[in-house]
Amino acid sequence: MRSQITSGLVTDVMIGIVGGGQLARMMNEAATPLGLRVALLAEAPGVSAAQVVPDAVVGDYTDEATLLAFARGVDALTFDHEHVPAVVLRACVDAGVAVRPGPDALLYAQDKAAMRARLSEMGVPCPAWRVVATPADLIAFGDEIGWPIIAKTSRGGYDGKGVWKVDGPGEVAAPFAALSRALGPTERVDAGTDAAASGDVVIVAEEFVPFTRELSVLVVRRPGGESVTYPVSETVQRDGICHETTTPAPGLDAARAEAIAAFATRIAGELGVVGVLAVELMERDNGEVVVNELAMRPHNTGHWTIEGALTSQFENHLRAVADLPLGSTRMTAPVAVMSNVLGGDNPDLVGSLPVVLADPEVRVHLYGKGVKPGRKVGHVTVCGSDIAATQAAARAASDHLEGRTHG
Repeated sequence: MRSQITSGLVTDVMIGIVGGGQLARMMNEAATPLGLRVALLAEAPGVSAAQVVPDAVVGDYTDEATLLAFARGVDALTFDHEHVPAVVLRACVDAGVAVRPGPDALLYAQDKAAMRARLSEMGVPCPAWRVVATPADLIAFGDEIGWPIIAKTSRGGYDGKGVWKVDGPGEVAAPFAALSRALGPTERVDAGTDAAASGDVVIVAEEFVPFTRELSVLVVRRPGGESVTYPVSETVQRDGICHETTTPAPGLDAARAEAIAAFATRIAGELGVVGVLAVELMERDNGEVVVNELAMRPHNTGHWTIEGALTSQFENHLRAVADLPLGSTRMTAPVAVMSNVLGGDNPDLVGSLPVVLADPEVRVHLYGKGVKPGRKVGHVTVCGSDIAATQAAARAASDHLEGRTHG
């Protein structure tokens, strides 16, 4: 440990972030007012966060020696993503590094089979699911619960990658073929809870949920158990990528919102999460919800909190990682809408700012990334009092930045 956090006071505390994406970039912005310093282990020179973090080094986060050398120079270690191998994180813990969240918690964001098994044990509502070893097993699952079904790789998927909607028996080969290509011909694919525990990559079959909408709730938890929740957001996903969030979720009654926050808080506590836990949900037509995914880091569905809450998810994540009292999650306006900016026909994002910023309510966050089709290059947030008007303003701004409107 470089320095000490005592009596709630911070003295020259360095937070190490693994991963140089936009989440690390926004964590760095939130660290400055708190007097926290940020060190960055980036994947490559010039990535999003490396553009703004002075203490940035480039290295392979999967290499134990590299991560240990980085971690020994910080007071606590946290993440821009969940892809650091557990064995590497355990080496850091064994060396006395405060890893937050730790590897025992992070497993459930890294491995969907382990997540489903653990949440089912807890009685948390999930889709019907099963780990399957062969295409025949996947067919049996589909015949049992009804087609279509969803197939996922247990590890490595994100933003819709590693996920297949399987409409019938004739399509069951595709997930296994993709898994075999990813693993290589000599690696074994197992099934069952033992496979999930051992870290093998498997196929998880899930019920296709004909949801009416998707929701997300964020919990932030300190090492000692203090936690706060943000209001539940409605999210719009297209091709597995979050496009828009509206907070609070329109039409969600207070009792159901409170119940969602309660079981999300329970998940964070029982898994031992430190920092942000994002619980992504699907709402059935009867109003019941099931858990879709977990993430243990600041999350795209919480970007609205920068302007829309008294304490952003990024600041509260850092407070938790540094074991400081958590801030209020109260909203600053009746409604907040965040719209992602995806790479499109407009290569000059900065050149589009005069038009977008002509609306004084629009707040823009650009990530310093080159524009590529479908790539997250920024987001806009608008806070207001009318849902429809606030959504329209956010969509107009993101549309213009994407090059879908002109003016």
